[in-house]
Amino acid sequence: MSHPIQAVLFDLDGTLLDSIRLIIDSYHHALAAHGLPPRTDRDWLAGIGTPLRVQFRDWAHDPALYEGLIASYRDFNIAHHDAQVRAYPGAVEMVLGVRQRGLRTGLVTSKQRAGAERGLRFLKLEGAMEVTVAADDVTNPKPHPEPLLNASRQLGTDPRQAIYVGDSVHDMESGRAAGMRTAAALWGPFDRGQLASSRPDYWLEGPGDLARLLSSGVGR
Repeated sequence: MSHPIQAVLFDLDGTLLDSIRLIIDSYHHALAAHGLPPRTDRDWLAGIGTPLRVQFRDWAHDPALYEGLIASYRDFNIAHHDAQVRAYPGAVEMVLGVRQRGLRTGLVTSKQRAGAERGLRFLKLEGAMEVTVAADDVTNPKPHPEPLLNASRQLGTDPRQAIYVGDSVHDMESGRAAGMRTAAALWGPFDRGQLASSRPDYWLEGPGDLARLLSSGVGR
């Protein structure tokens, strides 16, 4: 923890973009569209932070159904995106504040790049992220460290000098495996009890806590 922070990497859904209800509704729609038995909100929530291909892996034995589920999810999600999502209060200012400090920035998400870029445009943060690493940019998605190490390489920073801000266990596990510090965003869908097992280095009650953490000289 003696390495000064040079880069702050962010998750998207549940961290910057309040899109969880849309994501869950999209999963429900996909199953219904293919006549499959429904799953609960809680079932889908447990996989938030992992790619669609992981969430739908139980149907991977039937390639046509598998691809159909993914397509149905994406069609519903795109059609309802802008009407159902919003920025978490203070999240945009959090990212801009990091840039104002002169620190490097990046987005690391389990969304496909097209969806990630749409989310950034909605937030008007497309110019605030120096790099974006999406699900289709890696072989091994979160909780594997590959996405975060990919972002760190693109930025030219040591992973030990980066902090990853995310809302899920998968985010925290990915950051820890990459050798980065991790900060759990408690304004997302998960609380301390649900995230405690992933042992985040820092707890952020609200987006403003990141600025206070960075102002404290963390890592110096």
